[in-house]
Amino acid sequence: MKTNNSIFNIKSLFFLGMCILLFNACDNDDDGVAEEQTRLFRPVLNEPMLAEGNTIIVNMGKLKQAESYTLEVSRDTFSTVEYTIMTDTNYVEINEDLIGQELFWSTLYQVRATAHAADSEYDSKVSDFGNVRTQRFPTILNIPQAYDVTDVAARVSWTVAGATVTGIKVFAPDDLYLEDPLFEEAPVSEDGQLNGEGFVEGLDPETEYQIAIYSDEELRGWVNYTTREALPSGGNVIDLRESDDPTILAQTLQGVPPEGSIIMLKKGMVYDMSQPPTLQSSVEIRGAYGFTADLATIEMGLHKGFNIENNNVNSVVFNEVAIKGPFNGSFLFYLNGDGTLGEVRYENCKIGPLRGGLRINSGTGTVDKITMNNVAVDSLESYNLVYMQGSDWTIGDIHLSNSTFSNIGSSFIRSNNVNNTRSIIIESSTFYEVTHSGRYIFDWGQDGVEVTNGIELRNNIFGRGWNTAGEDDYGIKGVNRLDNTVFILENNWGTGDLDIYSNEIPGIPNFTYDGASGDLWVDPDNNDFNFEDNSFSGSTNAGDPRWRNEL
Repeated sequence: MKTNNSIFNIKSLFFLGMCILLFNACDNDDDGVAEEQTRLFRPVLNEPMLAEGNTIIVNMGKLKQAESYTLEVSRDTFSTVEYTIMTDTNYVEINEDLIGQELFWSTLYQVRATAHAADSEYDSKVSDFGNVRTQRFPTILNIPQAYDVTDVAARVSWTVAGATVTGIKVFAPDDLYLEDPLFEEAPVSEDGQLNGEGFVEGLDPETEYQIAIYSDEELRGWVNYTTREALPSGGNVIDLRESDDPTILAQTLQGVPPEGSIIMLKKGMVYDMSQPPTLQSSVEIRGAYGFTADLATIEMGLHKGFNIENNNVNSVVFNEVAIKGPFNGSFLFYLNGDGTLGEVRYENCKIGPLRGGLRINSGTGTVDKITMNNVAVDSLESYNLVYMQGSDWTIGDIHLSNSTFSNIGSSFIRSNNVNNTRSIIIESSTFYEVTHSGRYIFDWGQDGVEVTNGIELRNNIFGRGWNTAGEDDYGIKGVNRLDNTVFILENNWGTGDLDIYSNEIPGIPNFTYDGASGDLWVDPDNNDFNFEDNSFSGSTNAGDPRWRNEL
């Protein structure tokens, strides 16, 4: 029998090669040679950080090759590191047991983490987990309202429960362990103990304090206060707070107070302005502080408004007052003649109901600037916030900021003037049911008349239009004419039911919230514009700041 040696030799060589490969594979396994090692991934959270009381819970995804983790905790975005925590677990509760002292209550912390490998060369890069705020100390104290503090005093209130509250102490804002009171303890009167109310006096203006309540030696809670700026004083101040005569303001203005006078009004009092005098000198009308929610109120008469007819006035300022009047026939200002007005300014005011805002009806003159800051305007029945009706008047600048506008009839800002307006800036404001259905936000009646330096809209939220006919048509229009006016837009939101169906302002809104106005805000029909939907992306940086969420 003839043997094929070539075939035999090939088979032998193949078998020998396979044995060598298997031997080497087994030898490699025995030596434990691993794949090439790389840097660990950054840690990530299994779920967002949260606080339970003053404990912060950090739940990270478990990294298979991580030997341990380092957590760093800060209160100043890591300009300094408050705590450094070494742990071999991916779930960490940051509390007194772990770090040796309690975290502060109601305090914003930042947390970041690094994963460590067996060889530090392969440690991960730092992962920033962001912010988390510890909860408020369990307390019977009420959160103070704006009217609970003046320039030199504070009102403290609480729910009467448990042990009797006997004293109040004041601490500096950086005395976080409440160890060194700034004043002697203020005792709580018997009436205060029954009503859950106490007062602290002798504070400095524009200063931050921590004010705590005690039942004998037991701490029952504390809250932060910042006092207001000092009320003006001096020879130019006309103080009306001692008078209960509702006509005293009108009488004082009729008497032409000296140039630059500041007229102080009593908080909570209503002043009769049914026959407003013609303003002839610069004046500030200012409401004083007081422990009541009701502002000093100026009540306008039918078809009346402040005016400067045939006069030259440098400035008129309304500060911390409410202005209202008949819904169908009163105005903030009613210019019905010649004159010049440098600036009319509204600060910290509540406006409405009225028929309209600033109306220029006839004559020749100029208003250099209209300013509204931190105001709430609600219910202008049938006229605009600003109506430039007189064809020979000129308005220079309009600046609206940090304000809320609701139920504004007709168009928002309207002009039939033949003269240009210099600029319009609207920023950080909330709009709801602004302009009647089918009316314009900006309504210019003359071809070729422009806003020469443009219209700037920044950080605003626009809700639906205003329909008074009882129908579900909330559609409004954007801009009439202003063909060559430049619009500068940034971070403006519209709700899902904002319907600018014609004459759009290109780019408005920059962003759209998916839900309707009632989904975004708690109760817009009753002027509660706190956010119902706290997942709204603009909740910390858009709209009137008084309604924004804090980090």
